[in-house]
Amino acid sequence: MTPYPNLLSPLDLGFTTLRNRVVMGSMHTGLEDRAAHFPQLAEYYAERARGGVGLIVTGGFAPDRTGWLLPLASKLTTPAEAKQHRRLTDAVHAEGGKIALQILHAGRYAYHPLSVSASSRKAPINPFRPRALTGHGVQRTIRAFADCAALARDAGYDGVEIMGSEGYLINQFLAERTNRRTDAWGGSAENRRRFAVEIVRRTRQRLGPDGILIYRLSLLDLVEGGQSWDDVLALAHEVEAAGATIINTGIGWHEARVPTIVTSVPRAAFTWVTGKLRPHVSIPVVTSNRINLPHVAEQALADGAADLVSMARPLLADPDWIRKAESGREDEINVCIACNQACLDHAFSRKPVSCMVNPRAGHETTLRLLPARRTKHVAVVGAGPAGLATATALAERGHRVELFEADGEIGGQFGIARRIPGKEEFAETIRYFTRRLEVTGVKVHLGRRAEPADLTGFDEVVLATGVTPRVPALPGIGHPKVLSYVDVVRHGKPVGERVAVIGAGGIGVDVSEFLTHPCSPALDRDAWMAEWGVTDPALADGGVTEARPEPSPRQVYLLQRTKGPIGARLGKTSGWVHRAALRAKGVERITGVTYERIDDEGLHVSVAGRPRLLAVDTVVVCAGQIPVRDLAEALGDVPVHLVGGADEARELDAKRAIDQGTRLAATL
Repeated sequence: MTPYPNLLSPLDLGFTTLRNRVVMGSMHTGLEDRAAHFPQLAEYYAERARGGVGLIVTGGFAPDRTGWLLPLASKLTTPAEAKQHRRLTDAVHAEGGKIALQILHAGRYAYHPLSVSASSRKAPINPFRPRALTGHGVQRTIRAFADCAALARDAGYDGVEIMGSEGYLINQFLAERTNRRTDAWGGSAENRRRFAVEIVRRTRQRLGPDGILIYRLSLLDLVEGGQSWDDVLALAHEVEAAGATIINTGIGWHEARVPTIVTSVPRAAFTWVTGKLRPHVSIPVVTSNRINLPHVAEQALADGAADLVSMARPLLADPDWIRKAESGREDEINVCIACNQACLDHAFSRKPVSCMVNPRAGHETTLRLLPARRTKHVAVVGAGPAGLATATALAERGHRVELFEADGEIGGQFGIARRIPGKEEFAETIRYFTRRLEVTGVKVHLGRRAEPADLTGFDEVVLATGVTPRVPALPGIGHPKVLSYVDVVRHGKPVGERVAVIGAGGIGVDVSEFLTHPCSPALDRDAWMAEWGVTDPALADGGVTEARPEPSPRQVYLLQRTKGPIGARLGKTSGWVHRAALRAKGVERITGVTYERIDDEGLHVSVAGRPRLLAVDTVVVCAGQIPVRDLAEALGDVPVHLVGGADEARELDAKRAIDQGTRLAATL
């Protein structure tokens, strides 16, 4: 008996069987681009196969040079390259898993001057203008896809996924937005589909009858000039007839101004559109995006929305996700909170991909929590992200660990973050560590502020004591209308209808969102869709309509000393979402501010040398933090280690804190 009968059931594809309904979706890790990194990539995939994934899809490999995402990036075009891929496929097969190579041609998203597309139309997110493929070039590209599939079979892959969504080359041929051709590959919807269908047909010929052929179909383009629902259905029928084994769901182009995977997107927000397609095809369909827990995946399958679920980041966060679900240990799953900080932000910044809540992801061969050679008695002071990661990793290695926390609950800054609308998922990390402390046997002292006397007798002391808000030297800073962000978010102190937020870093942006949302529409799918203008693609091409954000209950001014754009340091893949949300709520963003004083009238500032009075009821201070490390000097000869905010408080950074704590634990 299992609470997940659909999720954990095998899927018979006729010529092969998948052991369950979980597909590890494609995600570029940065390890694909050089064969020298294949040993690390092999272990990364092997660990997920060991964890029980039914089918792994690799990061994208280009079928030719024009399809590179970056110059000299991943491609599969020669037998020599195929031979190197054997390391990946052998590692997965040794663990009983199956693996498919994703064939991805970047089209106009290619970040190099060799880029090509259906038409010579530059993407708004890329400085390079693509060349329009000639008729001969179209045929050559189709052959390249088919040749790449044949090489993938030679390399031992169980099949391939053809990337036809997210605004990459095939998607560019499908949409009027980017296909202005008048030849046989453009003009009518039928002609625009020919490129995709011919790639599937030719790929099936080279793949053979016993190769898995997944087609990644864009069900919602989420851009103006996107495909109509009739176009999507017609394409689904044609790729099925051309030989696809499975249709996978793609949501949104990279240039779309609708978020699709950040933490503010509701769980399973797009399963409905996969469910809309499923009755129209006879092959299995995969649903995707923001499915992070077994019961969420099971519900999508039980509702008939799909035959399989695709998860990429959740399997970064916890490679044993499936094994834990199988064995009734769902409460031990390290849940993906869709922060994007170490995965997609890294990918788009050309850094190796990892995971904020699991820094071992992508570093399986170098960051290992091996049994300790000598057991130590270790005190960890502070139960924020850094302290929790350090304590549980130390205990996993066999050390005796005691964790001291002055507050009555664990979580630290995550306890504040989870109260921000759209960041409710951060509570899952607190839940995970609560259980992890129990499983690893850490002795926890809550509501106990550690004193030097409490820390005598320990072999090592780790200070993860975090930060305290910085109080700027500003006349009137002690006025009753002044509150810290902790007062507002954590302690719920009342705030007026007109509010000035001092400091426009990550915390200032979060506080502004907290103040402008009367509820949490990010976790309600219908409210979220209205907020961002997402609709049924049968009603509007591409599934986009006019956004109808709920009005803010108060006027908020967000102020910054520097003249640069607000939110410049926010994550590459999530910062634009926060900025768009603030605009939608009417937040007035003011840069180049000099703070003068706070009094009964409000906040007095100068902007570009001109005085201005903000007649506000409340001033919320988000002007940085200072580390709390007083204990370090009082502990004498006891070895002391600083992690997280206690070590560096310039900008709160849970990614660095968890990584730092885990790496320290691996060495003690």
